[in-house]
Amino acid sequence: MNPPIRDAHKKDIAHALHPYTNLAIHEEQGPLVITRGEGVYVWDDEGNRYLEGLAGLWCVSLGFSEARLAQAAAEQFAALPYSHTFAHRSTEPVIALSEKLIEIAPAPMTRAFFLNSGSEAIDAMIRFTWYYNNGRGLPEKKKIISRKRGYHGVTVAGGSLTAIPLMQNDFDLPLERMIHTDPAGYYRYGLTGESEEDFASRLADNLEQLILKEGPGTVAAFVAEPVMGAGGVMLPPATYFEKIQAVLDKYDVLMVADEVICGFGRTGNMWGSQTYGIRPDMVTCAKQLSSGYLPISALMISDKIYDVLKEQSRKHGAFGMGYTYGGHPVSCAVALETLKIYEERDIVGHVRKVAPHFQRRLTELGSSILVGEARGVGLIGALELVMNKSTGEQYSPETKAGAALSARALARGLIVRALPGDVIGICPPLIITKAQIDELFDSLAHAISETEDQLRRAA
Repeated sequence: MNPPIRDAHKKDIAHALHPYTNLAIHEEQGPLVITRGEGVYVWDDEGNRYLEGLAGLWCVSLGFSEARLAQAAAEQFAALPYSHTFAHRSTEPVIALSEKLIEIAPAPMTRAFFLNSGSEAIDAMIRFTWYYNNGRGLPEKKKIISRKRGYHGVTVAGGSLTAIPLMQNDFDLPLERMIHTDPAGYYRYGLTGESEEDFASRLADNLEQLILKEGPGTVAAFVAEPVMGAGGVMLPPATYFEKIQAVLDKYDVLMVADEVICGFGRTGNMWGSQTYGIRPDMVTCAKQLSSGYLPISALMISDKIYDVLKEQSRKHGAFGMGYTYGGHPVSCAVALETLKIYEERDIVGHVRKVAPHFQRRLTELGSSILVGEARGVGLIGALELVMNKSTGEQYSPETKAGAALSARALARGLIVRALPGDVIGICPPLIITKAQIDELFDSLAHAISETEDQLRRAA
């Protein structure tokens, strides 16, 4: 029997619409109301403490109580709470943050364009790509390729690239011009006896065949996360991006690195592109750009794209797009302070120091009969749950094995997330210590054991 629902929870049920939530079940069980945070922990309205094992939504890199970010926001609010960047206007935070991002970009970039979310950055990337090819006299070169199970946001355009059924079913997505190729998950999609390198070769060949089928003159860009995050934390197989990049270069297709989850130290380098040897023409980033403290994202573009955009703006009289809150001075000030903290505290160095322990503890959980594969890099990881460990056979969707495990973890004071395909995503704040890593995986190990028993009884 469920406990009685408190007044605040009743108001939430009555008035708030929650994303990525079963709305019918929510009316029965109500919300988990988080009231405060400190370091890698958060507390609910009943005083229960949780280790935030997903850093909010892959974003709170510096934990939930970084005073310097609060101070940066307060100071900027006091000095200038709002301005925009339309029609030649700018602010000091926009200028400083633009300079810093271009300085640390994973490949030579020339300009940064600010927005409010990763979804908006992807949406802008699509518009930039179309504008770019129109400016080059290539009006048919407009199709964007993403990967099945890739996650690229929830706008109508970005949601068309997010090739996960839940995010497209009955939303009338994808739109035309948005096409999809193979996911880069070797465990789930590799053939029996196929090496990682052979798998990568097959995927690169499939991409080339897709481009040829669609017509090289119609394909404009390929967008990929260095590590596929919300689609299941799938790491690229050995030689994958090297082979993919060769295909893109051959057919004049832009490489777009979606660094929204991987950027700013998550994989053990400042960018996932550096970890996997990606040479992007455009880069999207968000989330850890401000440690999630305020909404902000950026799209960085290379010289060859900027030069065409400049001539297009000359032709039309202005570059005809922008966002009211893009480049918000307070968000930019917080993002700039976040980047300063990364440097001063050597956050990337810290990730490299504790990541081997994180990955060891993650790998240990792969021995469970419930876990088909434990995989990860840096401070991001996943457990793929299976019904049959030897064959990799998955549970039926009705079993909700991933949801069962995440619920067991929550009851033990650990927040992780069940992703599509019964994958458990793990992505703690970058400031996590070795002792806290042990706490995380000790709790998760107990939750796995309890879930094994639960599923065994239900069988």
